Amino acid sequence: MADRLLIPAAQYLRVSTEHQQYSLENQSAAILSYAESHGFQVVRTYSDAAKRGLVLKHRKGLQQLLQDVVSGTSDYKVILVYDVSRWGRFQDTDESAHYEFICKSAGIPVHYCAETFANDGTLPSLIMKTLKRTMAAEFSRELGVKVLAGQKLLAGLGFKQGGVPGYGLRRLLISADRLPKQPLQSGERKSIATDRVILIPGPAHEVRCVRNIYRMLVADKMSVYAIARELNETGIEYIGDSRWDYAAVFAVLTHPKYTGCHVFGRTSRRLCTPVVRLPQSAWVLTPGAFEPIIDHAIYSEAQRILQGRTINKSDEALLDRLRGLLAKKKRLSVRLIRDSEDVPSPSTYRHRFGSLRRTYELIGYGRPAQFGPIDLRRRTQALREQLISQIAAMFPNDVSVIRRGGKWRSQLQLSNGLMVSVLVARSARVWKKTVRWRVDPVHHERGHVTLLARLDESNNSFLDFHVFPSLNRVKRFDLRLMDDWLNGGQRLTDLRAFCELAICARGISGV
Repeated sequence: MADRLLIPAAQYLRVSTEHQQYSLENQSAAILSYAESHGFQVVRTYSDAAKRGLVLKHRKGLQQLLQDVVSGTSDYKVILVYDVSRWGRFQDTDESAHYEFICKSAGIPVHYCAETFANDGTLPSLIMKTLKRTMAAEFSRELGVKVLAGQKLLAGLGFKQGGVPGYGLRRLLISADRLPKQPLQSGERKSIATDRVILIPGPAHEVRCVRNIYRMLVADKMSVYAIARELNETGIEYIGDSRWDYAAVFAVLTHPKYTGCHVFGRTSRRLCTPVVRLPQSAWVLTPGAFEPIIDHAIYSEAQRILQGRTINKSDEALLDRLRGLLAKKKRLSVRLIRDSEDVPSPSTYRHRFGSLRRTYELIGYGRPAQFGPIDLRRRTQALREQLISQIAAMFPNDVSVIRRGGKWRSQLQLSNGLMVSVLVARSARVWKKTVRWRVDPVHHERGHVTLLARLDESNNSFLDFHVFPSLNRVKRFDLRLMDDWLNGGQRLTDLRAFCELAICARGISGV
């Protein structure tokens, strides 16, 4: 009897940890037995050793298999996998189905050799396969919960659960009865399941450096940046011969492990999701787990200093300080902020929020009614900003507000690119009942179309508006109520005609 023609097949193997050293051989043996009984011959092997089945990006073997299948260069007709869980424990079962569908669409079906169902597309097969995929995903979730519970239990006893020790500390291997065995070098791991790892102080020069870092913060009142600069200038190297920076110094100053307190669970990354920082209430803290480098009182003082510094305060905390100053003084100014001991400097607010004006807006300060006679200049500025915002709101598609920040004033810009300067003229009583309106030209805006807004005699609201092609004056000048100079522009009786008059004024200027 002639030998039957065997169908070429590829096998895919996967184990999740290096400890499963025989699992790949066991999978391959089971697949070979399945192939012999179903008329297949394994001609190619893809494998992922020590790779979890949660995501595709870390599994080079499966990626290569899919690439070969899609490219049409594969020399096999079927793919043999031990079971559904070896294909993957994807948390979204649709992802697992998607990769199988890619193979099936290319004419290369997937066989699960150890499953009790045939992957033949029948309803019972589809139901069982979906159930198995869900069970595979759920297994990872349940295993993760159990592993985390075990890690928390051991962490509560002061044992380190993986990770690097950090600057100034080293790892020590101890037995189950806490007898020291040997220090662990970088990359070394414990080989006996009952052994444990704790932290111990590192080399003397690193311990001395850690203590100096706390001294520079607490006693010398140096900033974190200044400490990093001092360490680099004195030639003290960080981990791996790298240089000190803000993050490195801040980590030393804020981690409780330097007081002998073991910490677990500062971050979380479950089932290959992005790393998230957990609140301190979720940490596992074990004080007195190992020999401290820093006294707890010094550590507490360092935390108080760091938390009191502006850079570590939230936006809302900074705004609350400003609200407190406003409630106390009933007004705000650069000088008041600068002179206050409880409020950060004006530059801090400019850096954090873009400008003082934006900062004032965030706390609801800056409306004209909030400024009294003593703050006439500020009230005028507030009225000007209010007018600019009102015009922009009236013409959302035709007018925008240009705010460059710093000492540059807000300006209006029409949709055709035309720039408009906005001047507000305050009234001033120059002699008994004689009132004049004082206009202060802005040098770099004199060539723009100008909207001149005059305030009433009490300087509380607007009296009238005039639009000029440009402002041909250099120094401050005064206007009478019915001044002839006003005839050089056009009176704006209704703000709804602003755009029309501005464009018309530019036409008059001959530009």
